[in-house]
Amino acid sequence: MPPKVVEAHNLTKIFNKKVKAVDNVNLEIEQGETFGLLGPNGAGKSTMINMLTTILKPSSGTAKVCGYDIIREAAEVRRSIGVVHQEYTADEDLTGLDNILLCAALYGIPSSTAKQRAWELLELVELKEAAKRKVETYSGGMRRRLELACGLISRPTLLFLDEPTLGLDVQTRVAVWNYIKRLKEEYGMTIFMTTHYLEEADAICDRVAIIDHGKILKIGSPNELKSGLGGDIIEISVNTDKLDLTTLIREIKGVKEVKKADALYRIKAERGEEVAPAVIEAMRSRGLTVSKLSMIKPTLDEVYLEYTGRSLRAEQASEEEMMALRRTLHKARG
Repeated sequence: MPPKVVEAHNLTKIFNKKVKAVDNVNLEIEQGETFGLLGPNGAGKSTMINMLTTILKPSSGTAKVCGYDIIREAAEVRRSIGVVHQEYTADEDLTGLDNILLCAALYGIPSSTAKQRAWELLELVELKEAAKRKVETYSGGMRRRLELACGLISRPTLLFLDEPTLGLDVQTRVAVWNYIKRLKEEYGMTIFMTTHYLEEADAICDRVAIIDHGKILKIGSPNELKSGLGGDIIEISVNTDKLDLTTLIREIKGVKEVKKADALYRIKAERGEEVAPAVIEAMRSRGLTVSKLSMIKPTLDEVYLEYTGRSLRAEQASEEEMMALRRTLHKARG
């Protein structure tokens, strides 16, 4: 078994003696794994990272990061990890290169070693051409890539990414995903990331934990979580609502559940691509016409809906609107 890079047992954080931001979380992350904490704002994601990175002390429970206790061996934990926060932390008055070298100095990395690593990282995140430009001239995507480079300067065993693409446009977001994948492939790095972007968790993570109101509700690979819903969803409409075809459809091999609403049938099936033709044939054999057919593969949003009772896409849309407003206000003040 690969060694555990993160081990948390009953980890809890309570603010003001009443607000449980993180509630008895048990978690294990293996070496080389990309692990995602998926949930809306206020779910406890950032508080979890802040405890594991020794910024916050837990109210109760224990955790080890890279083999070190987060309370008793906090300095060793900090030397073993890299962190990229939601907020941009780079100094806008310095160049991209100088920002990375500053981070290296904070880690006590010798100057000659730091310069070599800095140029390697600038090449990795495709910022060599902009290395000697002030960060104030960088786009949002360039700044996020610079933050990644700063987080990697110490060559950490474990890299924490707190909402690594928050507020970026879709194209830039996908580019950052590719850099994160390269980190794992080229450095064999363990990555712990928080996100509320469903596509991000699905594209990058080996395993995902769904967190809501500070509690971990479910852990598994994206495919395991989606498969756990019980299969594909087929929606089919026929040219009459006077007949109830529920029993007929339910008897078709591979059908697990059928729900009827007027002339529309919502069918849950193990393998939708095999069941759909059988359903069509059953309709035709009885002289009925299929007027509509669609098949929906399970998504992480449906998984989230299953465990929390609400859609994460609605939460995501609200956050996107808020980020757009913040950018507009920032430009107005500038």
